[in-house]
Amino acid sequence: MRHRVRAVALVTASLLVTAGAAGCSGDGGDGAVDGRNSDSPATAGSSPAVSPPGDPALPAVLTGQKPDWKRCEAPVKAYGSSAQAPGGQWQCATVEVPLDYGDPAGETIGIALIRSEAEEPGKRIGSLLFNFGGPGGSGVAALPGAAEGYDSLHSRYDLVGFDPRGVAESSAVVCRGDQETARSLGLDATPDTAAEEKTYMADAASFGKGCAERSGRVVPHVGTANAARDMDLIRHVLGDDKLHYLGFSYGTELGGVYAHLFPKNVGRLVLDAVVDPSADYAGHSRNQARGFQRALENYFKSRGVSAEEGTGRVVELLRQLDRKPLPTADGRRLTESLALTGIIQPLYSQSSWKYLTQALDAAEQGDGTGLLLMADSYNDRDVSGRYGTQSHAQRAISCADAKGRVLPAEVRSRHLAEFTDVSPVFGPYLAWDLAGWCAEWPVPGEWETPEVSAEGAAPILVIGTTGDPATPYEGAKKMADELGKGVGVLITNKGEGHGAYGSGTCVTETVDAYLLEGEVPRNGRTCTS
Repeated sequence: MRHRVRAVALVTASLLVTAGAAGCSGDGGDGAVDGRNSDSPATAGSSPAVSPPGDPALPAVLTGQKPDWKRCEAPVKAYGSSAQAPGGQWQCATVEVPLDYGDPAGETIGIALIRSEAEEPGKRIGSLLFNFGGPGGSGVAALPGAAEGYDSLHSRYDLVGFDPRGVAESSAVVCRGDQETARSLGLDATPDTAAEEKTYMADAASFGKGCAERSGRVVPHVGTANAARDMDLIRHVLGDDKLHYLGFSYGTELGGVYAHLFPKNVGRLVLDAVVDPSADYAGHSRNQARGFQRALENYFKSRGVSAEEGTGRVVELLRQLDRKPLPTADGRRLTESLALTGIIQPLYSQSSWKYLTQALDAAEQGDGTGLLLMADSYNDRDVSGRYGTQSHAQRAISCADAKGRVLPAEVRSRHLAEFTDVSPVFGPYLAWDLAGWCAEWPVPGEWETPEVSAEGAAPILVIGTTGDPATPYEGAKKMADELGKGVGVLITNKGEGHGAYGSGTCVTETVDAYLLEGEVPRNGRTCTS
């Protein structure tokens, strides 16, 4: 597992376990540099080109553009769906945005959009923009495959997905090819010796160098604040006075930043599976160690196994794999790091826990195939051995945002023991990830924590699930507080899994009433999924 367990796209998390077990294919990215990404390297020490609230007026050539909607020609590669996926006809278009909002009349890049128009035009409210998380998740790919879950909303909204800047069809960040990715994923991500540590950090530095060499034109500009500015331009060119938005996981951070930058343009915003806006670089990883440990313990309790016994079993399995990887059906070996990824993947959805049971039981009997398949799904690897580039964009966006940089010595002296105490299973990986994630990154981060205060904005629904593994429930309370009194409306979902909408009647009906009728629920409402 060579990339941070950041808030992974909700759709990916909930659907890919089954697809992975069946041998699903990823998006086929091979790391080749195409015409869009043959950019000059980013310069070390340069600052991200983002502007504070109150951006310079955008030129009329951008504000006056109209999306040229056309039927999507190529299949939309999301879980086997196509441009004719359930939920109606899908149309595609591109909106031009400034590469650098500090130079709004300068170079532009295209942001890919997909939509399905409201099924009841006479009752149409406007566009409903989606972000399914990541960062790095493709909304163009994900929305058609997920659209059946939004039938009620589709009646009165155009459903609109987009690829944020640096992602997929929107000037994708590409940092390395398939062979290098495979080698990286095979490394020990919890180094025990000086030699392993040196190899681990060299690979981390190589990744950053590859991003600069292959996508250096884009990398300084892919941060969340710029993506939020893109969303406001998208809102404008779609003809909406206000932004209506449904954001999951990382999409909640993006939505919170949008609300801060454009409070007067907030329409009906829903943030589900919420990233803690008060957590800094290390705090975010510590939160995730706690969240995944909590989910693992809940999983074991559901099987009648104590948290202590279950955790001990997993720790022992990982210890054995560190010494001797397991064989798998396709001839590859299941390493400690790949096994950890395979354990994390099904924790995102309670419906996937049965796959975790099968895979753990098999691994304890000497067969690593099940955990490897789930790791492949998480790592966006298809059956031919090709890898997608979501993790490239995920890392680039995260490192463009976060100022935190941690040296290996700090991991050993401070974070490793602390994180391991929080989670014996996930803590060591997430502690070492602090050093590896943004090592020798070509540009510095923008903030210690994102600013999401949104005084003057309309009420925003903030939904936290008590058993959420990737974005622990406590983050939703922090988001509601930081949005501001009268703005953040907290809904607590008592349940498991990453995200609440669609998992139970109470949350789904509450969100639908808000988005369709403007009914704002009582702050502090509790649902059970």
